[in-house]
Amino acid sequence: MSLVTTLTYALPHRLLSSLARRLAYSDNARLKQWLIDTVTTKFGVDLSEAANPDATTYPTFNAFFTRALKPGVRVADPDPRALLMPADGRISQCGRIEGGRIFQAKGQSFTAAELLGDEAAAQPFADGLFATVYLSPKDYHRVHMPWSGTLLETVHVPGRLFSVGPDAVRNVPRLFARNERLVCHFDTDFGPMAVVMVGALLVSGVETVWSGEEIPAYGNAVTVKDYRGGQDGEPITLERFEEMARFNYGSTVIVLLPPGVATLESGLGAESPVKLGQALARLA
Repeated sequence: MSLVTTLTYALPHRLLSSLARRLAYSDNARLKQWLIDTVTTKFGVDLSEAANPDATTYPTFNAFFTRALKPGVRVADPDPRALLMPADGRISQCGRIEGGRIFQAKGQSFTAAELLGDEAAAQPFADGLFATVYLSPKDYHRVHMPWSGTLLETVHVPGRLFSVGPDAVRNVPRLFARNERLVCHFDTDFGPMAVVMVGALLVSGVETVWSGEEIPAYGNAVTVKDYRGGQDGEPITLERFEEMARFNYGSTVIVLLPPGVATLESGLGAESPVKLGQALARLA
């Protein structure tokens, strides 16, 4: 375990993330530009893909970090049976949910019930599929729908804010089930689908397209929002490839699928680089 990962056990996670949020939303011209230039240089951000490629015109670092892409830069896999990759990044792990457990790294796993914050909610995904996608600071930070679905509920599960970098994933037990996260449950034409937005150290927020900012405020108790009656009487239905949420710093999104409905795309595995819209799985 690296020194940085070891230190994160003792760090005041929420305080640091709150401070990072203040920096991310600061409109101080010199500060925001220094942050943008530092991240662009250090992580090799490809601004040619951005709808606004001029790094000097973003009003805040957060506006830069959650930038939109040019139309056509990412496209959905043309196969109508393909469930789509929800984000740019790389696969941390993917595979079958075995014995109710999701593989994190060698010697590390957690249960679907722990991740979702509810034993009953995990039952439909027993023996199903999962895919964990890590978004680095260079990546596009909006998350899109793998498949068309109607929102049933969201569950804000409180927790820590450990780093989700490779060393932490290898060494922090049950990492993704310990970090603060927003679980989004959808009903689809093949059954339930869960998309989990996992927070991380220095992540200043998670936002959804239907409700705006969800994290922060950081929670101390599980918060459930029921959308079965829709919003203002209208169901919240999002189409395949449509934007659903965004991170305000690099983190992780986990997709859960029930058993028997799809097979993971061949060639996907740990460390596979992925792009939004490519095939994640295909309906059986």
